[in-house]
Amino acid sequence: MLVTLEGLDGTGKTTVWEALQDTYPGATFTREPTSGKTGSWYGDAVYRSIADDDADPLAELFLYTADHADHLTRVIEPALERGELVISDRYADSRYAYQGATLEGRITRPMEYIMGIHRAFTIEPDLTIYLDLDPETAAARAGATNKFEHATYLERVRENYDRLLTNEPNRFVRVDASQPPEVVLDQVEAVLENHLESAR
Repeated sequence: MLVTLEGLDGTGKTTVWEALQDTYPGATFTREPTSGKTGSWYGDAVYRSIADDDADPLAELFLYTADHADHLTRVIEPALERGELVISDRYADSRYAYQGATLEGRITRPMEYIMGIHRAFTIEPDLTIYLDLDPETAAARAGATNKFEHATYLERVRENYDRLLTNEPNRFVRVDASQPPEVVLDQVEAVLENHLESAR
């Protein structure tokens, strides 16, 4: 089973992902863009692009897409074939929401364009837990350390996430990330456990 965690920067998504590693020690934990043990030079290129305020947004999209394709081949597909639970901190939906916002005005219907590129090869998650938080709070928590963490940009990203949730209500579960961290984690664990129970 493939479970993904999504949300704006600053929602506590990575903190939840790290905490889940204690709850599910036998699962495969991974993330996008890739880094560390699950990383590759594709992921390294993405992080270089994130740090470059002048990076071309269309070129950046294809760096993310290449990293995703490699991630599927090296990490996710083998783990799923072994019958493991895979939990990813960000996945293709981040591309749809973030790069969809970045490419507004550059290409027509950018989110649909990006989804079309991925449709040919990606694996759809069984469950996506979306940590929801208003853009101003998210930007303040994230610290606006890169070009993707400013409130005006995050507002457009959130609108894209809302569209994704509306289009796929059976895959997404929204969790209010404005709550205390321990409450958010409890709710995420409950959602995940219920989903695993129903799949057994």
